[in-house]
Amino acid sequence: MIDLENIRKTFVSAGRTVHALADIHLNIREGEVFGIIGRSGAGKSTLIRMLNLLERPTDGVVRVDGRDITAYTDAQLREYRRQVGMVFQHFNLLRARTVIDNVCFPLRLSGMSRADRVARAREVLALVGLSDHAHKYPGQLSGGQQQRVGIARALASKPRLLLCDEATSALDPETTQSILRLLGDINQRLGLTIVLITHSMDVIRAVCDRVAVIESGRIVESGQVLEVFLHPRHDATRSLLSESGLDGGESWRAMADGLPGHLLRLSYRGDAIAQPLLSRISRDLNLDLSILQGSVGQIKDTPYGQLVVAAQGAAADLDALGGLLDQAGVHYEVLRT
Repeated sequence: MIDLENIRKTFVSAGRTVHALADIHLNIREGEVFGIIGRSGAGKSTLIRMLNLLERPTDGVVRVDGRDITAYTDAQLREYRRQVGMVFQHFNLLRARTVIDNVCFPLRLSGMSRADRVARAREVLALVGLSDHAHKYPGQLSGGQQQRVGIARALASKPRLLLCDEATSALDPETTQSILRLLGDINQRLGLTIVLITHSMDVIRAVCDRVAVIESGRIVESGQVLEVFLHPRHDATRSLLSESGLDGGESWRAMADGLPGHLLRLSYRGDAIAQPLLSRISRDLNLDLSILQGSVGQIKDTPYGQLVVAAQGAAADLDALGGLLDQAGVHYEVLRT
């Protein structure tokens, strides 16, 4: 659906050239939830604004359905932007207008009749669970409810693409999860392509299909969320995972000191997490297996597990361990032999 090709963005500030984005290549598929994660200042907000040309690239091409939107006329760009909804961190609601008037506002700008825009507003308010709040004002709503209004407003024009700019950063953890569940439901029910930016790996894990990690204006790693989480390749990714507590840290290293045998990191997913794998291997190979660190969780709809294991036994049995793990479909990394 969307292809970013060799995107570069520079700004001039106080006589100094700032390189906000460099050498960005990215593909976003129709119907997926795509996450862009990075720390403050990494360039993720600039990047997401490229998708509706609120920021124009200094160099490079933004293609949507194979068409270069950077070459669009003003009229073509206005028409394209009607297909793009946007949800903001701080809601950006009109405080003096009711919920339904907030949702109707972009429809009024597009020239839709009052009857049609009210009907559409009621439809999307029902979708986000706010039918009973249509005539309240934003100040009468909780933060989560206000963000639901923002989502309803973004959906009112029936967009193909929904951009979420740190849409849960101003919310508490419980409300964040409810908003992420709503976005996942919208993605499934409407087939809507969603691109969200965040600094939280928990957000990526909960709702995204694929993810790109951005650091200092460059994409340093991208891929399926499960693969990036379980097998991070770049230091920036590993650091973000560690800060979120999703990699378990390195506490196993102290416990491993002085232990003989092999050390392995096992990664597995799906039905494999319910299998008595270690007990079966211990029995079949006569190995002593000690779990030094482990975690089990879920990435979107897929359960996963990751363990650091110390294996002790005869050399022949240790050599056979990798073969059994391969047969079981378990990815393993040898940390020490």
